[in-house]
Amino acid sequence: MARQYGGRTADGTGTGGMAAPRRGHATRRRVLRYGLAGVAALAAAGMAGFEFVERGLLPGKSALDQIDGACDVPRPDLTAYAPVGPQLSGTFYSAARRTTVGYTIGYPPGHGPGDRLPLVIALHGFGGSHLDALSGLSPAGAVALRFGGQPLPPMALVTVDGGGGYWNPHPGDNPQAMLTGELIPMCQRKGLGAGRKGIGVMGISMGGYGAILLAEKYPQLIAAVAAISPAIWTSYAEARSANAGAYASAADFAADDVVTHAAALAKTPVRVASGDDDPFYPGVQSFARALPRNPGGIPAEVSFGSGCHTAPFFTAQEPPSLAFLARHLAVPA
Repeated sequence: MARQYGGRTADGTGTGGMAAPRRGHATRRRVLRYGLAGVAALAAAGMAGFEFVERGLLPGKSALDQIDGACDVPRPDLTAYAPVGPQLSGTFYSAARRTTVGYTIGYPPGHGPGDRLPLVIALHGFGGSHLDALSGLSPAGAVALRFGGQPLPPMALVTVDGGGGYWNPHPGDNPQAMLTGELIPMCQRKGLGAGRKGIGVMGISMGGYGAILLAEKYPQLIAAVAAISPAIWTSYAEARSANAGAYASAADFAADDVVTHAAALAKTPVRVASGDDDPFYPGVQSFARALPRNPGGIPAEVSFGSGCHTAPFFTAQEPPSLAFLARHLAVPA
C-alpha cells in the first residue's frame, strides 16, 4: 500500500499524513540465511548492489527481502506504448567534466529532430551511464509510454554521462555545470527544452539525488522534478563511510545537502518515491518532511510503500514519474 505525505500517491489518490513506516523484521530464519545469500544479493541488486555494499549492509539482505516478499511491487506494463519515435546518440567534450561524455536523445512518437518539444533530463545511478539511466526502458521507449491508458503529452528525453561523483561538483569534475552549461544549451539549440517551463529532470538512486539537487540549485531553469529512490544520506559521516567519493568535503556535503536546501523547491513541482525497505528510506523521509508546504507553494507528490532499492521498484515508478513531469511541462510557444 502506498503511503501519503503532503500530496498524492503514485496512483493519484488523496492527500494525508504519513503513516508509520513498515520495516522488515529480522528473524532467526533470515539471520541463518545471510551467509548463503550474499552472492545472490549482489547479482539481484544490479547497480544498487554497489551502494548496498558501500553502505555496509549485511550480506544478502536484498536477496532475503525479495524471498520474504518485502521487495514485491506491482509490475507495470511496459509494452503499453505507442510506436516508438527516433533515438539519437552522440558525444561531446565537456569542459566542465574534463572528459568526453556520451548522450542519447529519445523523441516521442510522431516527432523527430528539429521539432520543438519540452525536455526531460534523466540522470543515471551510481556505476551507470547514459546507456542505462532508465530501468527497463530506452529514452525513446520512455516517452512513448501510455499511462492510465493515455499517451504521454509529447516530450523528448535525454540521458548523459555524469560520472560517479553523485552529480555534485568535485575538483576537476563538475557534472552540474556540464548539465546547465553544455547539455541543456546543446538540446535547446535542437529545439528541446526551449521556452518557459520547458525542462524537467528525473533520476533513479544517485540520479534521483542529482535530479533534486539540480532542481534546488536552478529553480529558474527546472520546471519539475521526479526522483525515484533517491540516494539521500542524512549526514556527511554517513555518506563518507558509505562512499568516500560522493562528496569532496564536509563543506561540499553541507552545500549540496538536498534536505537542508529543500526550501528552494517551494515553487517547483516535486514527485519523490521510495520503498520502505530501501536503505535510503530514512534520508528520503527527512527530505519529504523538509519539503515546503506554505500556502503559496506547490504540494509535493510523495509515494512511500512496499519496495526495495532494486529494479522492480525503479521500473514500477517510472511511468507515474514520467506522467507527473509531462503534466508540468508546458509546450514551448
